[in-house]
Amino acid sequence: MAALQIVNVEKRYKSLQALGGVSLSIEQGEFFGLLGPNGAGKTTLISIIAGLNRADAGTVSIHGHDVVRDYREARKRLGVVPQELVFDPFFTVRETLRMQSGYFGLKNNDKWIDEVMANLDLTNKADTNMRALSGGMKRRVLVAQALVHKPPVIVLDEPTAGVDVELRQTLWKFITRLNREGHTIVLTTHYLEEAQALCNRIAMLKAGKVVALDSTSALIKRISGSQLLVRLAKGALPDVLKPLVSHPDELISGNKYTLRVNEYTDVEPILARLREAGAVIDDMQLQQADLEDVFIQIMEGEK
Repeated sequence: MAALQIVNVEKRYKSLQALGGVSLSIEQGEFFGLLGPNGAGKTTLISIIAGLNRADAGTVSIHGHDVVRDYREARKRLGVVPQELVFDPFFTVRETLRMQSGYFGLKNNDKWIDEVMANLDLTNKADTNMRALSGGMKRRVLVAQALVHKPPVIVLDEPTAGVDVELRQTLWKFITRLNREGHTIVLTTHYLEEAQALCNRIAMLKAGKVVALDSTSALIKRISGSQLLVRLAKGALPDVLKPLVSHPDELISGNKYTLRVNEYTDVEPILARLREAGAVIDDMQLQQADLEDVFIQIMEGEK
């Protein structure tokens, strides 16, 4: 049985087709990435999974429990960390987590609450009022709220957006531990290096549809060869090399370019073209393609 089963989910807001028949099957224990540009439909899909929104068509089930017909059992098995900072300003951190436990009928949950707070570096803030916390600390509490009932499926919607490095490291250490213990993790993020490092499998959404779905390693292999990073001290990139630029915005933004190369032997002709154009190289690196390159090419429809 899949941890999360999404079948032909559709959602429309008047003339906007937010989701156009999304189907995904996420297995128990996976660390799954859900990627896409703003407006791709990621948050709409998460809202439907969480029962905050209802699909126009299709079904979603969590561990076999339909999120509409069997919503109580489905929600017991799900923890969601929302993108927005939502909190009650009248309670302390501990009171907030105790109340969240109560929503799921859990009594005497302080031992697990203490463990969650310790793993998220919240122990010394346990008796602090929520409104007195910094933005980063409030986000830690949102993560703790999603985990108080030990849900087998955890959805993280941009959990590290705008937070410091310390929180990112603390969060991922704890989340990877939960994943090792069998929890299924679904992550949306614009930090593609996080997705590449953490996720075993990735789906990419574009305009409400799944445009790529594969293991992380297989997606990266879709781009053959390597990349040549070139920074020019003088001159401009000649027109003949512009089709090799991986990131089109680099043609506008300055003198640093990422060029696609299939083999090491492609490097010398590129250098020759630059010399012919009178360009002077300030720095140069050759590196393998990564998930960001795959993402850009798929979103541009090149692959």
